[in-house]
Amino acid sequence: MSKQWQWSSAWTLLLFLIFFLSSTTTSTTDYACKFSQSHPFCDTSLPTLTRARSLVSLLTLPEKILLLSNNASSIPRLGIPAYQWWSESLHGLALNGPGVSFAGAVPSATSFPQVILSAASFNRSLWLRTAAAIAREARAMFNVGQAGLTFWAPNINLFRDPRWGRGQETPGEDPMLASAYAVEYVRGLQGLSGIQDAVVVDDDDTLMVSACCKHFTAYDLDMWGQFSRYNFNAVVSQQDLEDTYQPPFRSCIQQGKASCLMCSYNEVNGVPACASEELLGLARDKWGFKGYITSDCDAVATVYEYQKYAKSQEDAVADVLKAGMDINCGTFMLRHTESAIEQGKVKEEDLDRALLNLFSVQLRLGLFDGDPIRGRFGKLGPKDVCTQEHKTLALDAARQGIVLLKNDKKFLPLDRDIGASLAVIGPLATTTKLGGGYSGIPCSSSSLYEGLGEFAERISYAFGCYDVPCDSDDGFAEAIDTAKQADFVVIVAGLDATQETEDHDRVSLLLPGKQMNLVSSVADASKNPVILVLIGGGPLDVSFAEKNPQIASIIWLGYPGEAGGKALAEIIFGEFNPAGRLPMTWYPEAFTNVPMNEMSMRADPSRGYPGRTYRFYTGDGSRKRLLYQVENEVYGVDYVPVNQLQNCNKLSFSVHISVMNLGGLDGSHVVMLFSKGPKVVDGSPETQLVGFSRLHTISSKPTETSILVHPCEHLSFADKQGKRILPLGPHTLSVGDLEHVVSIEIY
Repeated sequence: MSKQWQWSSAWTLLLFLIFFLSSTTTSTTDYACKFSQSHPFCDTSLPTLTRARSLVSLLTLPEKILLLSNNASSIPRLGIPAYQWWSESLHGLALNGPGVSFAGAVPSATSFPQVILSAASFNRSLWLRTAAAIAREARAMFNVGQAGLTFWAPNINLFRDPRWGRGQETPGEDPMLASAYAVEYVRGLQGLSGIQDAVVVDDDDTLMVSACCKHFTAYDLDMWGQFSRYNFNAVVSQQDLEDTYQPPFRSCIQQGKASCLMCSYNEVNGVPACASEELLGLARDKWGFKGYITSDCDAVATVYEYQKYAKSQEDAVADVLKAGMDINCGTFMLRHTESAIEQGKVKEEDLDRALLNLFSVQLRLGLFDGDPIRGRFGKLGPKDVCTQEHKTLALDAARQGIVLLKNDKKFLPLDRDIGASLAVIGPLATTTKLGGGYSGIPCSSSSLYEGLGEFAERISYAFGCYDVPCDSDDGFAEAIDTAKQADFVVIVAGLDATQETEDHDRVSLLLPGKQMNLVSSVADASKNPVILVLIGGGPLDVSFAEKNPQIASIIWLGYPGEAGGKALAEIIFGEFNPAGRLPMTWYPEAFTNVPMNEMSMRADPSRGYPGRTYRFYTGDGSRKRLLYQVENEVYGVDYVPVNQLQNCNKLSFSVHISVMNLGGLDGSHVVMLFSKGPKVVDGSPETQLVGFSRLHTISSKPTETSILVHPCEHLSFADKQGKRILPLGPHTLSVGDLEHVVSIEIY
C-alpha cells in the first residue's frame, strides 16, 4: 500500500484543502457527539445499526462522497471530526499508514518480530498475546491523538512463491497455519473475550480496535518480470481457491470475526478483486462477513488506469460499489463518484450501503460515544506503550520463532564461562533495523553485534561486505583476519529491504552478491567451525552451508524485531533452547525456473511443473516426477462430498501424543500432526497439516498433549470443481517418524 495516486483535474485545489485540513489524526479533544447528544447516532442506548442508519440519513450527497476515502473529511454541522482509516499494525504500530505518528507524547512502540518469524513459533497463545499488546498500544496512542482505531492487518495471503517480497509479512505457505494465525491475531487485536493481559471486551459488538484481513485474494506477486501487482491477472482454479487461497480469509471472518476486509490490486480470473461481485459477495453472503470492505491503496484507480477493466473512471466507481466495496484508500472515488451518479451509473443508495458498513464499525469502536477519555479504554496512555511487559513479550516472541536449521555434533550452545573470544562477521551484524517491512520506531534498538557483546567476554567485528548486495570482496581480507584471531565466529548473512520488500520480488534464492563466498572463505579460515546466522523473510538456498563441515550451526533469525540481538545471544550461549519450525518450504535455486505468475498449486508432470508448497511440491528431478506418476495409478478409491455429510462433528477424534525430552535442557517442542490420504482424484495433496501444539518439556520427562481432528475439515481437500471431498479408506497420520493409520468408512 505504498503507492499514492497523483492529483489531477480541476478538483486539485479543493481536494488539497480538504486533505490538508483533515490529514492529522483525531485528537482526544476532537471527537463526535461533543456538543450535542440530541442526534440519535449519539444515543448509546440504541442498537448499532439504528444509530448508523440515523447518521446516514442526515448526510447530504456531497458529504457522503467526502466520506468514501481513507482520509474521511469532517462534517462540522453534525459535529463529526475528520477520520483517517489507514493505520498499520502488522507486528507493532507502523509508520506505513498516515494514521500513526510518533511525533508526540509516544515516540516509539514495541516492535515485535515480523509475522513469518512469529508464525515459526507455532504458538497460538503467543499470537493472541502479541496482538492484544499491539491493541493496547494502539488505543493508548489513539487517546493522545497519534493513531486511529482501524488497522489494516493481518496480511494472510499465502507465501506461495519463495521470491515474493512480502512473504515475510505472512504466516507462511500452509492454509491451516495461516488460518490459525489469522484467528488469533484478529481476536487479540479486536479485544474479544478470553484475552489475558489486555483490556477485555465482553461482547461481540464492541471493538477495542478494528482488524482487517488482507489482501483478498490470490495476491502474492508484487514486481516480477513484466508483471506487477497493478496489472497481474491471477488465473486460479476453483480447486486451488477452495483449499489453498481462501481458507485463511474464511477463518479470519468466521472464527476471527474480523471487522474489515481489504480487496487486493490484482485481478482474479479476469476480474479485479475490488470489482468482483463473486468474491466480495462470497465473503458477505456465504461467510457472514460483518464489517467494511476497503480497497488496497488506489486499487480503484487501478481498475481503470492499469487493468483497463472499466471503460471510464465512472465505470470503475460503479464496478467496485456494486461489487460491495465500501471505501477507497486514495482519492479516485472523491473525484469521480459525483459524475458517476450524474451519469446514472451509481445510485445514492449504493453510497448509503457503503456508509452504513463504515459507520457501523466506527460505532462499535466507540467513536460516537462522546469523549473517549471517559470511555472504557480512556485510561490507556503513554504509560501503556513500550511497557516492560510488552518488551519482554517481544523478546519471548523472537526466542520462540528462531529456527535451528543445523547443529552438527551439538556444537551449540557455546560455553559462556570459558572466556572464549568471539568474532562477528557480516554487514547485517551491526544494523538495528531488524523488523522487516511495516515497522515503526522500536522502544529500543540494538544490533546483533551488541546483543552478542552482552554475553561474550571478548568480541570483535568485521563487515566483510559493505552492504547486503555485497558487490565487492574488498572487505574479505579483514574479515578473514578477524576470524583467524577468534576462538569462535558468528557470520551474519541474508536479506534486507534492498532484496525483498513491497513492490520488489527476488529473482534468486541464493545469498545476494558475494555473500556466499564471504561465508565460505571465513569458515575455511576459522580455528573452529563457524555459526551461520541468516536474516530475512524469504527462503534461501544455503545447500552449500548445509554440506560444509566447517559450518557447524545454521540459525534462521527471520526479522526478529527490537529484541533480536538478545534473543540470538541467549540461544547461542544456551540460555534458551530454540524450537521454531520453518513455516515455508526452502526450495533449491532451480525453482526460480518456475514462472512466478503460474498460480497452480498442484504439480503437472506432463509439462514438468513441480507444484508449490510442501503440500504439492514433487521436486525438480525426474525421479520425483516418476514417483508422482506411479502414485497416480492408484486413483479410483471412493470419496464422499463433504456437503453431503450431515454428521461431520460425530466423526471427530483426538490424537494423544507423548513427547519425551531426551536432552539435557528444558525447552519447548513443536508437535505437528500431518495426514496423507488415499489418492482419490487428480490433485490430491502429498500431505497436509492437520494440527499443531507447542509444548514446554522438562529434561528426561514426558509431556502429554492432544490434537483434535475434524475429518471433514482436516482430512478433506477440493476436487477440480472446488467442492470439498473426504477420501474414504486409510489416512496415515504422522508426527515426525511416527505413523498411525485411521480408516474413514461410510456404512
